[in-house]
Amino acid sequence: MMDSVAFSGQIICRTQTEDGMGNLRITEKGLKVEGPSEFLQPLYAKEIKSKPGHPLFLQSSRNVSVNVVNGNNKVLTQLVAGSRGFRAQGKLLEVKSTSGKLLFSADEQEVVVGADRLRVMGAEGAVFSGSIETPHVRAEPFKELRLESPTRSLIMEAPKGVQILAEAGDIQASCRNELRLESKDGEISLDATRIRLLGLLDGKASSSSSSSSSGTRQTVYEVCVCPNGRLFLSQAGTGSTCHISPSVCL
Repeated sequence: MMDSVAFSGQIICRTQTEDGMGNLRITEKGLKVEGPSEFLQPLYAKEIKSKPGHPLFLQSSRNVSVNVVNGNNKVLTQLVAGSRGFRAQGKLLEVKSTSGKLLFSADEQEVVVGADRLRVMGAEGAVFSGSIETPHVRAEPFKELRLESPTRSLIMEAPKGVQILAEAGDIQASCRNELRLESKDGEISLDATRIRLLGLLDGKASSSSSSSSSGTRQTVYEVCVCPNGRLFLSQAGTGSTCHISPSVCL
């Protein structure tokens, strides 16, 4: 049996032979078109395919559209390749590998990237206008990872903690106004062989403990904390030399 093919309009045929009309031939499996062909009106067919081992080439001076319609001729899914780019319209878009693994999917609710790694090649990185939810963010090997908010705040939250780890480099956090480390139920631990607090103000030691038997210049300081949480330095003595200094704490 031959698959039915309906033609509406005109078919351009250059010559006519015993086997058919020029490039158009009738075979047991259907109609066979040899070489480039032009259809002036819509072509309706159950299946369109190329020769085995040869590509299928579609060309248009404007665009190439593939539509899937329902019984009321309403477009359900549409693929349009035009001069301005490629556009797809439908309820769901999926991209899978040859093995059937989901690589990318998108619908009205969410966009899913199923690949093991998402790589952004742009020099400016990735820009997100809303929040990001992810279990792991890391840079490529021997590359720096930078999280930046040029004009607003950068907030990292997790119900069971946030871990920042650099196994072979430094971690740097900088801001224009305040950098706040806050723990509501636990504690904040600074565990290192050396902890440096740069730029602390030098407070005044109390008169009772400022005297030194040797009279040499004091080079040892203690770190003091104001009631408002501000830190400052004070010359160390036999006892605490911290005192409330209006010039430092207020």
